[in-house]
Amino acid sequence: MALIMANLLVRNVDEDIVLALKKRAGAHGISAEAEHRRILEQALRGPRARSFAEVLAAMPDAGLDADFARPASAGRDECI
Repeated sequence: MALIMANLLVRNVDEDIVLALKKRAGAHGISAEAEHRRILEQALRGPRARSFAEVLAAMPDAGLDADFARPASAGRDECI
C-alpha cells in the first residue's frame, strides 16, 4: 500500500524565522525542509507516551523506607 504525502507551502514567513530554522537544521545536521517537518510533527502529533523507566526516573527522591516507618506503638488499623 502506497503512502500518500502532501506538500505544504508556507508564505510570508519572517526572515528571522527562516534563518532560525536553517540554523537549527544545521545544528541537527539535516535540511531546513526536514527540520520543518520535524517541528510540525512534534507540535501536531502531541507528546509520545513515556516509558515506565522514564516515569520512574522522573520521580523525586522521597527518602528512605525508614523515613516512613510506623512507630512501634501504632496499631495495625490505627491512623497516625
